[in-house]
Amino acid sequence: MVRLIDDQGENRGEVRTQEALDIAIGLNLDLVEVAPEARPPVCRIMDYGKWRYEQEQKAKQARKHQSTITIKEIKFRPKIDPHDYQTKKGHVLRFLANRDKVKVTIMFRGRELMHPERGEAILLQLAEEVQDMAIIESRPNLDGRNMIMMLAPLKEQPQKKDKVAPAPAEAVVETS
Repeated sequence: MVRLIDDQGENRGEVRTQEALDIAIGLNLDLVEVAPEARPPVCRIMDYGKWRYEQEQKAKQARKHQSTITIKEIKFRPKIDPHDYQTKKGHVLRFLANRDKVKVTIMFRGRELMHPERGEAILLQLAEEVQDMAIIESRPNLDGRNMIMMLAPLKEQPQKKDKVAPAPAEAVVETS
């Protein structure tokens, strides 16, 4: 005995398995067990190939809309030159614009570890300068000889404004 659901979605009640199979064959459809753990088991009359195709299409669509999160890492030193800092900050901005998370690391060597506040100041300055594109996912923390901070892109990126060049000012020529 099985509980039968016909091709229209109507519950036909409990019928013998062979009778349900005969009904499905008569409609040129398949008899599919949809709830084997139920008492009695629930069977449905449907086109199994069509149903399986629809499930594959739904799974494909779900995979299409999911996004992968990649983590990019950029390394600084506590005594970084201002120009090098600006260059690496540009890399961080590019990573964030590509919707990647950024792991910012300050590497300490030798006695530099005696002044972790310098590294923390660099990380916090960077976080403040990119705050329009990112949020701090994890605050700077010391891990051995490295200080690490994670930045995550904002949910909505600010729209880039087209820069319009100002109209050239007319030259004023004085004659004497």
